Amino acid sequence: MEEDRRTMVERTERMKLQSDVRFAARAISSHGPGYVIVGGQRMTRSFLLNPEGIDDAWRPDSFDGLDASHFAALAAIPCDVTLLGTGARQRFPAPALLRPLIEAGRGIEIMDTPAACRTYNVLVAEGRTVVAALIVE
Repeated sequence: MEEDRRTMVERTERMKLQSDVRFAARAISSHGPGYVIVGGQRMTRSFLLNPEGIDDAWRPDSFDGLDASHFAALAAIPCDVTLLGTGARQRFPAPALLRPLIEAGRGIEIMDTPAACRTYNVLVAEGRTVVAALIVE
């Protein structure tokens, strides 16, 4: 039994771990009031983060600036999970604004932006295809 344990420890000590460069390039490394850092790039305005990278053309100025076109853009991107970071606090958009996602048969997880950043990293690390719409305030 002791020999089996020693062999297992030796194998464990020789295991080589490598970082997933694909994940690192899309990972959110930091966030705070007025910014989110993705793959070394500091974002100071709202943006979409999807499997293809950063889409900074998605730019509601604030949560109150969201309209149906912003949700139509989300519905057009194939993914496993859609996250909406609503800024410094969690707020829920009017149900009518969510219509493009509902019509596409897609759900959306709504949370404050810091929570959306953390959730995005966990889901991407699991290998999930995630779109995060992040409002930066």
